[in-house]
Amino acid sequence: MTHSTPNNRQPQSKPKSRQMSPEKYARLKAEAKAPYRGLRKFIYVAFAASGFIGGLVFLAQLIAGREVGTAFPNLALQVGIVALMIWLFRLEQRAERKP
Repeated sequence: MTHSTPNNRQPQSKPKSRQMSPEKYARLKAEAKAPYRGLRKFIYVAFAASGFIGGLVFLAQLIAGREVGTAFPNLALQVGIVALMIWLFRLEQRAERKP
């Protein structure tokens, strides 16, 4: 009497219906290399938009001549935030293009 053990089993191939498409495999492989890339890009855009709106508010205060002593540093900060988010977004795009 021979008993079959797990070591004697032949590897079975996956049925056609369960195999992954090449496009899906490539997308999953890219996600594994750079997790949350889409989320990071969304955050960069959201923060840049917030900085832009804040910059418009402080620019309007400067033009109106109200609280110039505090409006100017705040405007500079908002411009810096927008510049940083644009730089980070571009870095992310360059990394995405590399093979």
